[in-house]
Amino acid sequence: MEQKMFCFQCQETAGCTGCTITGVCGKTPDVAAMQDLLVYASKGLSAVTTQLRKGGKEISPNTDRLITTNLFMTITNANFDKEQIIDQIRKTLEARDRLLLEVEDITALPQAALWTGTDSWEEKAARIGVLSTKDEDIRSLRELITYGLKGLSAYLKHASALHHDDPDVDAFVQKALASTLDDQLSVEDLISLALETGKYGVAGMALLDRANTESFGNPEITAVNIGVRSNPGILISGHDLHDLEMLLEQSQGTGVDVYTHSEMLPAHYYPAFKKNPNFVGNYGNAWWKQKEEFEKFNGPILMTTNCIVPPAVSYQNRLYTTGAASYPGCVHIDKESDGNKDFSLIIEHAKKCEAPAEIETGEIIGGFAHAQVFALADQIADAVQSGAIRKFVVMAGCDGRMKSRDYYTEFAKTLPEDTVILTAGCAKYKYNKLSLGQIGGIPRVLDAGQCNDSYSLVLIALKLKEIFRLDDINDLPIVYNIAWYEQKAVIVLLSLLYLGIHNIHLGPTLPAFLSPNVKKVLSDTFGLCTIDTVENDMEKFL
Repeated sequence: MEQKMFCFQCQETAGCTGCTITGVCGKTPDVAAMQDLLVYASKGLSAVTTQLRKGGKEISPNTDRLITTNLFMTITNANFDKEQIIDQIRKTLEARDRLLLEVEDITALPQAALWTGTDSWEEKAARIGVLSTKDEDIRSLRELITYGLKGLSAYLKHASALHHDDPDVDAFVQKALASTLDDQLSVEDLISLALETGKYGVAGMALLDRANTESFGNPEITAVNIGVRSNPGILISGHDLHDLEMLLEQSQGTGVDVYTHSEMLPAHYYPAFKKNPNFVGNYGNAWWKQKEEFEKFNGPILMTTNCIVPPAVSYQNRLYTTGAASYPGCVHIDKESDGNKDFSLIIEHAKKCEAPAEIETGEIIGGFAHAQVFALADQIADAVQSGAIRKFVVMAGCDGRMKSRDYYTEFAKTLPEDTVILTAGCAKYKYNKLSLGQIGGIPRVLDAGQCNDSYSLVLIALKLKEIFRLDDINDLPIVYNIAWYEQKAVIVLLSLLYLGIHNIHLGPTLPAFLSPNVKKVLSDTFGLCTIDTVENDMEKFL
């Protein structure tokens, strides 16, 4: 069978080896090719910026944001719009050409930095794709680093939208991206670079945490409604809290309610958003249930980031995109010259729609980010010392369509009553509506928020280490059973490894982009392994 593309960056990649005909995500070969080329052009631009920085020259924040946007656009389920990606390649080449004029010695630059773009882009994409690196271990590590940088770029993009930037992190992203072109780097060099990527992953998540909390307050314990009201509604999904802020401001007094979906659920935990009377609750579940849930919502949906599931024709005209997300045939809303976005089109569309169909009722309890958990630190410490809490189980990460992910629901159900789940990311939807009870008033599922809020889970672990006066974070009564799907989960994993956390169980499968030798290194060095059966893992963990 003819290979039309190659992509293995997500957990659901075909046969856990790679998508070669079309993406399981819905990405077509022509879009995949242009995404590969966008990454290549971004590596070339990064090589130029890195060399200029070595010479003491400053790089504009606009260039930094261009590169992070480029990487964000190539994350799984974010952007399916070939023309938008092509436009981004053109912008990248133009930015690089301007900076090339400042380079004193272009002979030291890799070919990607000198590609003119005058040849066939389709043919070029076929030559520079993932498989162009022949050594499978080098390829594996280059992709591990690249995917980690994609995830980190998502966090940097959200922080930047709230006027929080870190030039040092941007400089690293570009240096690391350029390093994936360097044939002189050994396996050992690339392993070190992967861990350094984790170091900057921690810094990037800390930056976004600061941006979110300074803008919207510290998350607090909140009961989130999962039912509906009788007003027409707008459903907002993704990760961009600044987009939500603008939508809520513009929709006040219009008679239109706003609901969150999937990764936007934790927005309800921030004090700033609670003042909006039309901010109703959360509708639905994880990203992969979009088709049935978006159909029933009746009103327009705003996708601020990934994860987009290719929409059914019946509601495609109700699906809007913004930022790095885009889908052909859907209206895309760009920011204006002042950085704001005009969501009036969506609001007016909503007014003409029926109210959402109710699919469930009740509440979800969340808001257990680091500040809130620190406020409960004494209570938690007492529960641990008394034996009421025997173990914490970190079950953060991503959800997905695979039947094998039912493992996480069964695992949560099977956990003894003296265990507490720490979660972040959309993996929570496998168990956040279960009746798992409390321990001394502490819910047995502590939801810190979005996948970037895995940073909160790290801070919580470090706080517990301090409370119990331990020398090693691995001596805590915490085990890690993490689900993954796409590249934001990769940067979280690299961050945990950088922090020295061992014996992480990852599932439902280990990444296809990890070669056998790289898997062995991660297993031997960090104890990284995949999940087993619920029964066997209970014995291992407890």
